[in-house]
Amino acid sequence: MVAWLPGALLASRALAQVQDGLNNSTAANVRSRLIESARASWELGTAAEALTEYSWPALSVFERSAFPPPAHLNFSLNATDVLQIAVQTVSTKPANSLPLIANQGSAADPASIGVAVLLANWTRPDPSTAAFDNAASGQLEHLLHDVPRSAEGAISHREDEVQLWADYVYMVPPFIAYYGALQRGNGGRALMQVAYDQCRLYREALRDSSGLWRHVALGTWQDNSHWATGNAWAAAGMLRVLQTLNHSSDADFFTKQQANLTEWIQEITTTAWSYQKSNGALLNVIDAPTSFADTSATALLASVTYRMATLTNDTSLIPVAEKAFAFVKDNIDGQGWLRGTVDPYAFHTPSAPDAHSPEGQAFVLLLVAARSAWKKFISG
Repeated sequence: MVAWLPGALLASRALAQVQDGLNNSTAANVRSRLIESARASWELGTAAEALTEYSWPALSVFERSAFPPPAHLNFSLNATDVLQIAVQTVSTKPANSLPLIANQGSAADPASIGVAVLLANWTRPDPSTAAFDNAASGQLEHLLHDVPRSAEGAISHREDEVQLWADYVYMVPPFIAYYGALQRGNGGRALMQVAYDQCRLYREALRDSSGLWRHVALGTWQDNSHWATGNAWAAAGMLRVLQTLNHSSDADFFTKQQANLTEWIQEITTTAWSYQKSNGALLNVIDAPTSFADTSATALLASVTYRMATLTNDTSLIPVAEKAFAFVKDNIDGQGWLRGTVDPYAFHTPSAPDAHSPEGQAFVLLLVAARSAWKKFISG
């Protein structure tokens, strides 16, 4: 049982700062609804990343301070909500399970929590505590040595067959890259190369002549649609790998890889936003006129767009991102729930009126954090 977080920290302090674009009350409600609703493995991993970028940006891969993180976190930078996800995951993981969450069917989704577990390990107050280290290394071992691969070497999104989902790019490569950036040396560089290669292999398998990515390839069934959330997962995952490489101590070894990732992300954003509707929305299937508007994918892809503008100083897509932000903001209700999402468990069905999307809640925080970083960047 892992229980090293002191009680004072478990009652996390107030939100770190006023975030641009949403008032304090709305942002706090979105955050609260995320924490209370995230349950599935990928939801917990996405929540941990969103909370990091939103409340503790100094610890996110979008800041040079990410590597190495502080050896010990203090009251003003405690990341308690993120670490609690890691604590709960490692505390409840069966001893005989290499994946961070057992029996998921997906080989990729449990790995999404890996960055939070690595952060917990790096900042643990008791150096003799090995639970987080063992859990993270077990997850990595499982991905690299147990999960089936395509003929080209792409690690499967699924455990029981080789099947490639665009979602994978957000769940796995950022974890492997973060592991490598912390490890450093030849071994660390090798892992960062693996993370890049997985992005490349998935792009080669899923991208088609449109410039967008299909959702699912190989295996016993496929989804050839240009699912908006899948394209957003892919772009956002590649962006996290890009910034991990960029902010690692070995950035100079990866200049070509960084250039390629930048191009691949911009390929998705430029193509996707060319289909933006007049109200700022992306459709659930980006290029299908009969599809429905999806606030969730719109939020995630807009977050990528703001981050890329901050990274490249290319402002050409900021107007569409601003329209998207306004659309998302208008669809947050008084309780902080994002309305108008796709059903995250069905892909091509709108969420029921009484249902919610935990990943959509996380995407709102990612959007607010990215827009805030952009505003800070342009203000000098």
